[in-house]
Amino acid sequence: MADFDFSGLDPDTILNALESVGIYPRTGLLALNSYENRVYQFQDDDGRRLVTKFYRPQRWTDDAIKEEHAFALELAGADIPVVAPMAFDGRTLLHHEHFRFSVFPSVGGRQFEADNLDQLEWMGRFIGRIHQVAKASNFAHRPRISVADYLDIPRAALSVSELVPHNLQTALFAILDPIIDTVKRQYTTNGEIRLHGDCHAGNILWRDGPTFVDLDDCRSGPAIQDLWMMLSGDRNQQQLQLETLVEAYEEFSEFNPTELNLIEPLRAMRMIHYMAWLSNRWQDPAFPRAFPWFAEQKYWEGQILALKEQLSALNEPPLRLSPY
Repeated sequence: MADFDFSGLDPDTILNALESVGIYPRTGLLALNSYENRVYQFQDDDGRRLVTKFYRPQRWTDDAIKEEHAFALELAGADIPVVAPMAFDGRTLLHHEHFRFSVFPSVGGRQFEADNLDQLEWMGRFIGRIHQVAKASNFAHRPRISVADYLDIPRAALSVSELVPHNLQTALFAILDPIIDTVKRQYTTNGEIRLHGDCHAGNILWRDGPTFVDLDDCRSGPAIQDLWMMLSGDRNQQQLQLETLVEAYEEFSEFNPTELNLIEPLRAMRMIHYMAWLSNRWQDPAFPRAFPWFAEQKYWEGQILALKEQLSALNEPPLRLSPY
C-alpha cells in the first residue's frame, strides 16, 4: 500500500476501529486540520470529548510511534500539560485492519500569541521543564534532525518534482544550493536531546497557560529547535522575545548559548524540508485540496525570493543574549 493511501479509511472503518476498543461515538466525526495523518474529534456515549488519530501508513514504525507515546506519557507524568494518548488494556498504539490509530482526550483553548511576552515567559518555563525531563534518557527509534533528512533528501526530491515550474528550476537551485552549502558549514551541534520537534503556535493551545499537542514529529536534536519557532517580527522584537524565553527556560534547564548559531540554519532546513514534504505528499488527494497554491508559478517565485532573504540571514551575525 502506498504511504498516501487512506482510501480504505471510511466512516464505517473508523467507527469499527473505535468500537473494537470499547469506544462508541454518539456524535459525528469532525475531521480536524491534519494532513500527515487523519484526525477526528467526537463525543462518546459517556459524554467524553475525544480525538482519534489514524497514522499515515508506512511513515513510522510501530516502535517509533510507541516511543512518541511513551515520551508524551512521561511528560504528562511530570505534570507538564501535554496531551498524551489513552491506554486500552495497556496499549496506546491500536490496530484495526491495516490501519494504526490512537485515542486522545480532546482539549480546548485558543492559539498561543507569539508576540505576547507574558505567554512567551510561560512557554520558556514549560519548554525548560520538557527538556529537563527529556535529558533523562534518549530516543532509540525516533529520528534525529540531520542535514541528510532536512537538506539532501529534500533537495533530491525537489530536483525531480514535476511541481517546480520548468522556467524557474534554474533560479530555484541557484539559490537552494548555496543555502545548503552554507547550512552544512554552520550546523554543528554539541549535544542532542529528546524534543517536541515541531513546537510552533499551531501545536500549542492556550487556556490559563499552554497545552502542548501533537508530538508526531518528536525527535532528537539541539534544544534551540523547540525555542526558535517562538520568535517573530524584526530583529529587535526577536531579541526581546529570545531573552524572555531563555530567562524563563533557565529556571528549569540550562541553556547553551552557542546554539543561537543554529537558529537561521534550522529555519533554512525547515523551509527546504517543507517544500519537499508538500511535493512528496502531492499524490495524497488531501494535499492539492488544502494547498492548491503549491502548484502555482507565483508560489515558487515567492519561495525563490524567501530563500534569497534566508541566505542573507544566514550570513548575518546570529542573535545573542544580553549579559545580565
